Parts: sequence; structure tokens; C-alpha cells
Amino acid sequence: MDIVKILCNELNIGEIQVKNTIKLIDDGNTIPFIARYRKEATGGLDDATLRKFYERLSYLRNLQAKKEEVKRLISEQGKLTKEIEEAIEKAETITEVDDIYRPFRPKKRTRATIAKEKGLEPLANIILGQEYKENLLEIARQYIDEEKEILKEDDAISGALDIIAEEISDNAEYRKFIRNITFKEGIIVTKAIKQETSPYEMYYDYKEAVRTIPAHRVLAINRGEREEFLSVKIEAPVEKIISYLEDKIIKREKDKEYLQRAIKDSYQRLIAPSIEREIRNELTEKAQEQAIKVFAENLRNLLMQPPVKGKVVLGFDPGFRTGCKVAVVDETGKLLDTATVYSTAPQNDIEGSKKIMKELIYKYNVDIISLGNGTASRESEIFISDLIKEIEKESGKKIYYVVVSEAGASVYSASEVAREEFPNINVSLRGAISIARRLQDPLAELVKIDPKSIGVGQYQHDVSQKRLDETLKGVVEDVVNSVGVDLNTASVSLLSYVAGINSSIAKNIVEYRERNGKFKDRKELLKVKRLGEKTFEQCAGFLRIPESENPLDNTGVHPESYGVCIKFLEVLGLSLEDVKNRNLSNLDELVEKNGGAEEIAKRINCGLPTLLDIIKEIKKPGRDPREELPPPIFMSSVMEIEHLKPGMILKGTVRNVTDFGVFVDIGVHYDGLLHKSQISDKFIKHPMEVLKVGDIITVKILEVDLRRKRIALSMKDI
Repeated sequence: MDIVKILCNELNIGEIQVKNTIKLIDDGNTIPFIARYRKEATGGLDDATLRKFYERLSYLRNLQAKKEEVKRLISEQGKLTKEIEEAIEKAETITEVDDIYRPFRPKKRTRATIAKEKGLEPLANIILGQEYKENLLEIARQYIDEEKEILKEDDAISGALDIIAEEISDNAEYRKFIRNITFKEGIIVTKAIKQETSPYEMYYDYKEAVRTIPAHRVLAINRGEREEFLSVKIEAPVEKIISYLEDKIIKREKDKEYLQRAIKDSYQRLIAPSIEREIRNELTEKAQEQAIKVFAENLRNLLMQPPVKGKVVLGFDPGFRTGCKVAVVDETGKLLDTATVYSTAPQNDIEGSKKIMKELIYKYNVDIISLGNGTASRESEIFISDLIKEIEKESGKKIYYVVVSEAGASVYSASEVAREEFPNINVSLRGAISIARRLQDPLAELVKIDPKSIGVGQYQHDVSQKRLDETLKGVVEDVVNSVGVDLNTASVSLLSYVAGINSSIAKNIVEYRERNGKFKDRKELLKVKRLGEKTFEQCAGFLRIPESENPLDNTGVHPESYGVCIKFLEVLGLSLEDVKNRNLSNLDELVEKNGGAEEIAKRINCGLPTLLDIIKEIKKPGRDPREELPPPIFMSSVMEIEHLKPGMILKGTVRNVTDFGVFVDIGVHYDGLLHKSQISDKFIKHPMEVLKVGDIITVKILEVDLRRKRIALSMKDI
């Protein structure tokens, strides 16, 4: 099996790219490092492609190992033929290899093995060979043996047919055909087990083609079956399958009813249940991959939300019985004060709550209120809206509020990370701090929470948790490294996602910083315990030091390229002082005057992709790519769902993207659903082709269902 060739064809990339990338991975380089600093070797493969490359490489290597293992096992039985070896080599999936190995796998006692123990295998071979001229009953009579419980001819024939049925079931060629035709023409049928109101009512009498059923419906059906609301089966094209097997097996008319019996038994008893399991497993795996992909993309876009910098923020964690928790943080996220107000039921102390809130807002000159969107959010939004109006009327002070997702805030509150940050702050108040900070810098705050707890997906509990965890951590790692991390302010949680740095090294970095003060330059990292040359190579380019004397330490330029960068500046008649003083407004013009980037790259012996990255970085030292995205919508008044009318045009923020549509926050507490059919006049396969989490969009109200609190939206004809 030529793994390099397969990867070339599947990913549509060159052989040299594939070989270089495999070597970089095998040498222990991280995906973010390869994506950013080894573009010449990989041909510019991005982090998403590299992760796909890595997963596929791992699968193909596992497939190769499986092939070698199966060949060894069959060879040990003395049954490895040239044909079997060729079939194994041609197999493209682990399932195909398993099919080939099936006849040789040690079996539990089956009807066929029992028949073989009774000595009926020769009779099975005679029936299957179809070359006998005698009467089959006469032949079968020779196998009657009371001690073996073969009392009559039909007992012998039945046992022989059991052996034939198992042989048919074990045939890799037959199984491949049956699997393919069942997948292409099969129908998934679901029925109600109990007639109760449930989320699965649309599936109580439901049919859909196997090959077209979307991922979210597969996972919904699986859950309905698991919760014992649904029975699920696949209706296969049985007549075509039986006809195919008969054409393959039956060579003459004489006694064909016996083989027909074996074929029917083999399919119904052995093949059909097994193939149905395989297909449903395959559908589930694909559905899980799709759900994980959606979750990952939503998480990526959520983490890339622009930070709200330079603002004093009041975090408001709404609640009922135990009150609403309040925390004020300064422009850097430092905690200034906390409080608890009882603006909601059962206390409804509106005036007392306003008094406390005003004191905090005036004392710390709060700019924005960050409101969590959980329980009691609607009631709290009304309270905050009224409060803002009163403050503006009393003092003329302009203040706004933003509704933010509080997913994972409670997980953070009780975490070890939160205990270390705020050992003397009550658990319930830590959530309000998180809600305030996640407006100021969503990435820095959300990395403290298990990605699975952030809740921007669909059916996240129905997928492989190990696979979900690996994928989401990969997303966080890619985002953290694409944004860059301030080495002198980053938390252990944030540093742990930097390429090459694990949690223990992250702790060592913070301990070194606390003991020795701020890092003065990137080279100082090498003084950190257990941070060696390899780790430094992987992480250095992603860490920023704004205070460093060398301005390149505050860019994405890797230390290994500092010399190249200085040569480049010298060609243009510039120096590091110009980078430090940001005197590079005419940089593009100077590059063109000196022959263009490609010509300069040759002169200074540098790869063009590396030079283009250097140019981009030194133009804006300390650049944060998130700041180029639209900021969140700031609000000062609340609107009720009862105010909505069909035809109204509103601005909204995309909160979640699923396979079937997009949930949009339009400022009425209940997110509206923008079905994928209402996103564009053109056909789109998935909402992600057009929209992502955090997008600010204009929508039209199509329908408002007050009883079920559902809002239907459209982006068409606006």
C-alpha cells in the first residue's frame, strides 16, 4: 500500500508536499508550528488540512498494520494463498480487511461449527459443488449417526446447509455487494414503541433512504431508539440480494431448492443483521463526524469573536431564588468588586437591586454590562434596560449591555483553575467574573473551560466523547496560536494551548514569571524549567512580549527568522528601530521599488511564504486578527417577543449553526430559527457555506409562535 500516493490523490497535493509533511509530523512538530513556519516544506497547507492529513495518515498506517496482522494470522493457519494476499493488499478500508479475515477468524460455537463437529462438512461441499449425479437423499443417508443426533437424511442435509449458509455469509465479495446495494437502495424505517409526547414524534412512522438521510436525523433516531421511544430497522432490496446470491452460487437446476434454502437462511439469519449493524454504525460514525465538524467550526468562530478592549465591564449572572451575581472587572480583567442583587422572583427587590448596581456603576465608571443568557436572563434584561434608562436620565451617562453565552460559566466556577484564580471568592460569584471577562476577551476566558462545555453544537452527547475532545482541543490550539499569546499576562490555561507547551510547562512559565518578573525577551524562555530547544522552537513564534527591546518579539516572526528579517529591512534601507517606532507606512512601496517580494526573497535566501508572513507581521506588531471582525451588538433597551410582528426587519447575532439552520439572537431572549432554506435564494447544502457563529446579520420575521416561544426568520427579500 502506497500511503504517499493515496494521500496525494485524496488531498490533491504533490508527492514532495506529502513526504515533507510526513517527515515533519514524525519528527515531533506540532500542527500549528508546521502550518505557520514550514510553509515552504508543506506547500502552504493550513492547519485544518494538516489535521485532516494527520488523521488520514494515522488511519492508513493502522490499515497497513491491520493488513500485516491479518496476513500473519492466516499464514499461521497455513491458508494464505496468493489470491487472498492480493485481496488484502487491494482492500481500502479496515472493514474490507475484516471481511477477508472473517472465514479464518476463530469462531464461537455456531450451527455451522456444530455441523462440522458432526462430520457434515464433506456433505456441504458436495451440495455446494453441485457435481453429484446420485440422489441427494441417498448421499445424505450415509451421514446418519444416532450418536451424533443425525437421525434421518434431512438432519444431515440441514446441518450441511448450516455450513453452506455460514460460508456464504463469510464470503467477502458477497458481503461487499450486499453492503453496497443496501446502502444505495435501503430504507431506514422507524416506528413508535410507545405513543407518548416526545421530541421524536416525527419519527413515530417514518421512512427515509439510507443514502440521503442527513446526519442530524441519524443522531436523533439513534437517541430515540436508545431512550426506547423508537424501533429502527433497515429495509433492504431483499429480492435483488437473493437473486444476486442465487446467480453467484446456483449452477444447475437439480436440487437447487436446497441451495435456495441455504441462501435465504444465510441472508436472513447471518448477513442481514450483520450488514444492518455495519451500515448503521457507518451512518452513525459519519453523523458523529458531521456533528463534531459543526461543533468545531462553531467553537472556532466563537473563540475568534473580537475582544472588547479598554472597557470596565460589569458581569451579571442572572438567577431566581439565590439572586443575581454581579462582578466588576477593570480594563485588564482584574476583579474590582462583587455583589448579589435580588431583582428577580421570589424577592423582586427591584429598588434595592438598582441602588447596589448604580453604586457599582458610578464608583468604577462601568462602560458595559455583560449579561449571561441563562435562567432568568429575560427578567434580568428588562431590569437592566430600565436601570440604563434611569442612569442616563439621572446623570447623562451612556451605558450599554451585551447578552453573552454563559455556557460553561458554572463549570469554570467550580474548577481548579477558578479556585486558584479566586481562592477567596464564593463559587457562585466566579461565574459573574467569567461572564464579564468573556466579553473583554472571549478566547482568554473560554480556554479555561472544557471545550465540550461551551455548548455551540448539536447532539454533542451522542458522539464519541474522545473524538469530540480531541477535535475541539485541536480547534482551541489552532485559534490560540493564530491569535498569539502575551507571554507576560497569559494564564496557565491559555499557555497550555500554545504549540509545544503542555500544562506542566505552562505552570513552570507562570512560576518563573512570578519569581523573576516579566519576560524581557523570547530567549529568556529557555531558562524556564523543562522548556528545552525543541519546545522553544515549537512555541516561541506564538508568544508575544510587548515590553521587549526587540520589536520582533511582539510579532509572529519566529526567532529562527530574525536574521532574515533584518536582512530584508536592510535591503529596504530600514532597521528594527523603524519596526519599533511603526515607521513602515510605505513598506509595500519600498518592496516594489526593490524588485518585489519574490526577487527580495531570492536575494536574502528566504522562502517566499516566509517573507510574505514577515512583511505582514512587521506592518502591525502585536496585531490581533480578531479585531478585524465586527464587534458585538451593544444594546440599551429590551424588546419582548410579543412586540414581534411578521415582516419586521431586525439586526441579530448568530449564536449557533446546525445542519438544518441557524439560531439568531435578535434581542428578545428567545433565539429565532433561520432555517437553511431561508438563508439564500440559491441552494445551499449547509448553513456554514454562508454564516458562522458571531456574524451580525439582518433578518426578517416570518412567523411568531407565542405559545411555543418560537420565532421563524428569513434573510430573503430584505
